[in-house]
Amino acid sequence: MYQLEKPIWDDSDFEVVGWHDATVWSILPNPTEYEFLLDLDYIFKWVAPEDGVSYFKFWVSPVTMVFQNAYDLQIDISSSPGSIEIADLHRDKPELLPHNNLSVRTYRFECQEGEISIKASGFRMFVRRNPALLDTQSLSLQQRSGVSFLRRLEL
Repeated sequence: MYQLEKPIWDDSDFEVVGWHDATVWSILPNPTEYEFLLDLDYIFKWVAPEDGVSYFKFWVSPVTMVFQNAYDLQIDISSSPGSIEIADLHRDKPELLPHNNLSVRTYRFECQEGEISIKASGFRMFVRRNPALLDTQSLSLQQRSGVSFLRRLEL
């Protein structure tokens, strides 16, 4: 059993979390709240193969990632029906916006299928379910109970 360290991760955790091979299920700009949301299957841990087994297993959870004070969304993705898979998430050094004294960064999702970038003051990642041990890197649509942008752990 995988022990979930905490149900909400944020920008201060950036150096200890990684998005490699996370699957993007849906995105949602929320302009009235200045947010940008992603519904992801997040891989918490890769499990090395046991003796006689040639494949990894993965502890995976559906998560909602919310960027706050988000603007300047740019999406350059080319995928014919299939998934969007993240290779890495990069963030630039913070810059101070002089008109409102807000510190923002550019976050850039490097994906196998292209790139998604957004400027934001930070993010929070809400784990919606305890991780499940899988032979694949993502849950099925049925396993994850569809697409969701909930911001709480469902037990």
